Amino acid sequence: MADQVAIVTGASRGIGLAIAQRFVSQGAKVAVTGRDADALAAAVKELGGADVAIGVAGKGDDPEHRAAVVDAVTARFGPVTTLINNIGINPAYGPLAKLDLGAARKMAEVNLIGTLGWVQEALRGGLAESGGSIVNISSVSGVRPAPGIAFYGTTKAALIHLTEELAVELAPKIRVNAVAPAVVKTRFATALYEGREAEVAATYPLGRLGNTDDVAGTVAFLCSADASWITGQTIVLDGGVTLTGSVQ
Repeated sequence: MADQVAIVTGASRGIGLAIAQRFVSQGAKVAVTGRDADALAAAVKELGGADVAIGVAGKGDDPEHRAAVVDAVTARFGPVTTLINNIGINPAYGPLAKLDLGAARKMAEVNLIGTLGWVQEALRGGLAESGGSIVNISSVSGVRPAPGIAFYGTTKAALIHLTEELAVELAPKIRVNAVAPAVVKTRFATALYEGREAEVAATYPLGRLGNTDDVAGTVAFLCSADASWITGQTIVLDGGVTLTGSVQ
């Protein structure tokens, strides 16, 4: 990946940071985003410093932030070749019949419309000229019903369809794919397994929950030359759980 310049959103920790680490280990330069400037500074240091990474703090649904990230990365490292849309929020839990509509709009704005905004900015930053790739981080809740986080899952299902539409529109120069993880052991997913990890893991045929490297490795593959004939696809990373039962 030595010729790649990547933007990884939501990358101050968790899955996003693991993806950025994998990219840097394979020679890429990366820009990482997140809301917490201090956490981003720590992430950049962990990634190896300013020679290989920059961090730009802001909100993913803010158009000015998205533009600032693209401007910063192109000025520092050159045209964008790779975009990883990892940002996602889930501020509500419970049945759809009682879901606060303001929370629903916020999820749609960040998880779906924000993703499209990042794609548009990356195109402005040279993605089309580079013949690059986009990977959107969806969820198994976008593949199967997930009671309690149903609207989050709805936005992730829409993200899968957006992936397919973009794959058609942006071909042949840009490949667009998605990954759909089940429960991965991150702070974001803590509520889905905390205090009952063994019980939850026992429902997975492979006998464990996911870890961030499981996702990072697959994303790196999708951005590599080995995946040069793959576009518009969603790879489910679930330890087999969607074969046997609940996605949570």
